[in-house]
Parts: sequence; C-alpha cells; structure tokens
Amino acid sequence: MVLLEERYQKECVPKLMEHFGYKNLHQVPKIEKVILNMGLGEAIENPKILDSAVEELTLISGQKPVITKAKKSIAAFKLREGTPIGCRVTLRRQRMYDFLTKLINIAIPRIRDFRGVSPKAFDGKGNYTLGIKEQIIFPEIDYDKIDKIKGMNVTIVTSAETDDESRHLLDTLGMPFRK
Repeated sequence: MVLLEERYQKECVPKLMEHFGYKNLHQVPKIEKVILNMGLGEAIENPKILDSAVEELTLISGQKPVITKAKKSIAAFKLREGTPIGCRVTLRRQRMYDFLTKLINIAIPRIRDFRGVSPKAFDGKGNYTLGIKEQIIFPEIDYDKIDKIKGMNVTIVTSAETDDESRHLLDTLGMPFRK
C-alpha cells in the first residue's frame, strides 16, 4: 500500500499539471485539512452520549476533538445557547494523510451496499463533504462497546479554486466516486 502523501507527489502532481496546464508546481491543488464533525442532537436529553462520541472520534482521528456548543437557543428543540451538542476535530499534515488513507482504503469499502461516493458533494470552492451514517466502518471502533450508531461528516478542504480541479485531485488520490 503506497502512502497517500507519496502518491500525491509522484502520481497526482504530474497528472494534474498535464491535465490543467499548470506552469508552476505551486499552482497544483493540494489537500489542506480534513475536518471530522459529529453533531449529536440527542445530547440535549442524554449528555453521556457526548462522552462516547468524543472517545470514538479520538480513536478514529488519533487526536482529541473539541466539544461544540449551540450558537442559538431554539425553543422547539429545547435547545439553549451554549449547550454542548457535538464534537469536531481538524486534522492536518501527517494525521490528515493517515486518516485519508484509512478512509479510502479501509473504511469506505466496508460500507454496506457501497456503489461509490457522490461526485456532487462539492461546495463550489473545491471542498468536498462526505456523510458517513455509521461510525462502525472504522476498524478502531469496537462493535461491542457501541451504545448507539452515530454518523459524522468528513470535510476535505483543498486549495483548488474549482470543483473540477478538486474532483480530479481526489480521483487521482483514489477516492471511489460513483460513475
């Protein structure tokens, strides 16, 4: 298994320079950071679920997440401003590449009835967001210790200026897009 960072340098950069006609090596888009976010609306009634989410996200990412709090009070959801409702972690450099290698090669293929990730989940500025419904697709999570199946969002922030550049970057790195 080739490391993702090596693959980027040896395969992706030359392909992207040829395809988009970049003159300078620094014009080639690269992945800047990966953000994992777990929003837990149930944390309003059951605050202990937040502790298990933090523990699981720590196992998955290799870095301790930050607990996110509600920005506004919403009476319909019994939500007060400042109430802890989720957790998030930002990965950069080596941890980012390690996580992406694990995501692309191990976790995504373990998704039930998997046919590829959506090629339409770009935000218009070259960033890609992937929704994961079950955290148990990651090998670090022990299925017997799970109290509740939780989902998460994985946002891959790139330096690409367009979605097309970002799609080519992720495609050459091995992201299994739906045809």
